[in-house]
Amino acid sequence: MIDRRQFSVGATALWAAASARAETAPAPGLWSRSEGSGRDIVFVHGWSMDHRDEIRIYEPIFARRTGWRRHYVDLPGMGRSPADPRIRDLDDMLDGLARWIRHRIGDGPAILAGTSAGAYLALGALARPDIRVDGLLLRAPLIVPDNERRDVDPPAPIITDAAVRETIAPAEREAMGELMIQTLAYLEAMRAKMREAVTPAMAAANQAFLTSIRGDPSRYRLRALAGSLPGFERPALIVTGRLDASVGYRDAWRLMPGFPRATFVTLDRAEHGVPIDQQQVFAALVDDWLDRLEEDRAARERGAT
Repeated sequence: MIDRRQFSVGATALWAAASARAETAPAPGLWSRSEGSGRDIVFVHGWSMDHRDEIRIYEPIFARRTGWRRHYVDLPGMGRSPADPRIRDLDDMLDGLARWIRHRIGDGPAILAGTSAGAYLALGALARPDIRVDGLLLRAPLIVPDNERRDVDPPAPIITDAAVRETIAPAEREAMGELMIQTLAYLEAMRAKMREAVTPAMAAANQAFLTSIRGDPSRYRLRALAGSLPGFERPALIVTGRLDASVGYRDAWRLMPGFPRATFVTLDRAEHGVPIDQQQVFAALVDDWLDRLEEDRAARERGAT
């Protein structure tokens, strides 16, 4: 069970320590791309990835909506943002992201959408009094940074087809990993994701810089989340994949007691890269979340008058 008072006190202490490092904290020089106008929503990609996967997944959804200003940011050492030698762990990375959010958005409320490790950073942002979060989307979220402590099922394909497997070259199989859904349609969707997002992101990433953090459990974690998970009382969406062999899906459900306004979804057929061939159902979930955010703000504005 989440003890909100204990979490708040601990988070405030950690924030004070972070503030003391402000003079040496990374400057808000992260590369980003913004689209549209309206309420600010910040997309934070996963580890070794960049803005490309977020854009290809979310922009088709926002093409049908108005009133949202989307910010796709590249984290340090990933995409078009250079590595920063002052960043030694995830706490430093979150400090830099928080400064970038304040620089870009100001003191107003932000809506965060994080993927995998980006979702973990978004959870960490809830512990910071310098960021006001009005909405949260967690896609395939990392909850437990230590690989050995994650509640993850071993990978096992649920639809197999030898004819489909034979069309995959050894080098491609090594890059993609084991295909969980062995149909031609799924394979083509996975190939498009690899070609348009994963492969270029991995090539652009500063792997030496990232490995120095990822390879050390004491550096690949947020101190604010070490003792307990945060609560959040605004509209949220948490999407996990039943076949996620990286972070699993059960760890994310530990958030449920502290997220009274969250929709929790575990999709059949979905891997860590969710959505791969399930864009339609994912878009429906995101649309519902955006509708709830708009409804929530309207209700709060009526209450303030």
